[in-house]
Amino acid sequence: MAQIPMYQQIAEDLRAQIGSGALAPGSQLPTELELREKYEASRNTIRDAIKRLTGMGLVETRPGQGTFVTLKIDPFVTVLSTAPEIAGGSADPEGATYLSEVSQKHRTAEVGKPKVEIQTPGAEVARRLRLTTEGQVISRHQERYIGGIPWSLQTSFYPMEFVTSGKAPKLLMANDIEEGAVRYLEQAMGLKQVGYRDWITARGPDDNEQKFFTLAHDATVFVIFRTGFDQTGKPMRVTVTIFPADRNQFIVNTGAVPGPQYGDDDDEA
Repeated sequence: MAQIPMYQQIAEDLRAQIGSGALAPGSQLPTELELREKYEASRNTIRDAIKRLTGMGLVETRPGQGTFVTLKIDPFVTVLSTAPEIAGGSADPEGATYLSEVSQKHRTAEVGKPKVEIQTPGAEVARRLRLTTEGQVISRHQERYIGGIPWSLQTSFYPMEFVTSGKAPKLLMANDIEEGAVRYLEQAMGLKQVGYRDWITARGPDDNEQKFFTLAHDATVFVIFRTGFDQTGKPMRVTVTIFPADRNQFIVNTGAVPGPQYGDDDDEA
């Protein structure tokens, strides 16, 4: 029988330590030098072992920081297809469901304090709001968590005229809008959101996203552009939500369907 290569033996030993909890989720592996000394192995052998563990999804390498045991997170399942008149963002925390909710009811959604700015919109937002890139928008940005775990980054953009008209001053206040921005705009301006379009893309995280979500440099994030339309067919807001792919799944319902089931014997959501 052929001898098992050294890098596989090292990878298996580290895998066993991860499985037993000796190397806990989120903890840092010993440095490459420390592993070389411990296993009396070459640099390439250690790197091949780490590459094997990375391929198994057990560890991730963060540039300039080291290699860490992957933090396993039960996926959060967000229903994107909600009633248009109440869909205030790409994923309102009170509407979020997630697989671990079945056994961990104590995990709750938390939303950071809004950061409000007046900005010149980027091309993607300006196009969706049908504005020129020389115009201005109100930006309301929030960090979102579930059970203390960073879940999403959400920024909503509104035409500046909503505030300059004097009709919707709450948009400029760095506080939560209790009734939700969509309902507030209906009450304050008579703008009723009658529909929305979700445009879903994927890309690598930028530096801020990588740091906030604690992601590897080669991770993937979903970007959902939700454009809400009023009763005249005019866009009234664009909400951009960033979801890391390692902890998020999405459901889109069409027609009359029952709620998702996550029992032990259920293979279908």
